[in-house]
Amino acid sequence: MKARTVQALFDLSGRTALVTGGSRGLGLQMAHALGEAGASVMISARKADELEKAAVELRTGGIDVATSVADVSRHADVMALTDAALQAFGHVDILVNNAGTTWGAPAEEFSLEAWDKVMNLNVRGLFLLTREIGKRSMIPRRSGRIINIASVAALGGNIKLMQAVGYNTSKGAVLTFTRCLAAEWGRYGINVNAIGPGVFPSKMANGMIEQVGAENVRDNIPLNRMGDDEDLKGPLLLLASDAGKHMSGVFIPVDGGASAVIAG
Repeated sequence: MKARTVQALFDLSGRTALVTGGSRGLGLQMAHALGEAGASVMISARKADELEKAAVELRTGGIDVATSVADVSRHADVMALTDAALQAFGHVDILVNNAGTTWGAPAEEFSLEAWDKVMNLNVRGLFLLTREIGKRSMIPRRSGRIINIASVAALGGNIKLMQAVGYNTSKGAVLTFTRCLAAEWGRYGINVNAIGPGVFPSKMANGMIEQVGAENVRDNIPLNRMGDDEDLKGPLLLLASDAGKHMSGVFIPVDGGASAVIAG
């Protein structure tokens, strides 16, 4: 086979993508990346007004975008979202499991309500949607890219920045799920990988940043800065495109080097 150019390897023209939690923050950044590389993109989120605002932004950038209101923690919504994506595109080439939530509290005070809320969205919903897209689209076509948005919190616990045992545990589960599915679905030509963002200013992280202080957050990052509106685009496109076709079961931290540090 003749080697393709780098531009051809990263080109997503003609491909379709579904991004959960795609109406703002990291999800919207990744929807931009996929669309800018040529993919048709469906974004989902719980709030219709935020979805429409994001869709207008994406279309202004020349991106072919569809939307579907869904709460991925609910089984019925997952099934409806799968139906909507397949109806819009016929199939899904790229699934980005980005929707997630957190809850901050010391472990001894962490309520069952908080635990269930985090686990139902971050783990249960991610599993259900991945199962349905895999079973109904990727496995029959013997092709697909699944990118799970985990977190560097998947690698352990926190002392200085936050106490969120449910979130860390859920993201650890996402990481193990990624590796299990990569092993199991590789025979179908499906690549399954995970990205671990560090601290990015977002609705989810802003409370922690305000409580701890932006300077203290940066002091725990070797590059001395938080993530920005570009930092997930490159890793995502590597995993979504043929440039990363021989990568599966991989976890890529995007954290400014924070996970490389051994706490003293």
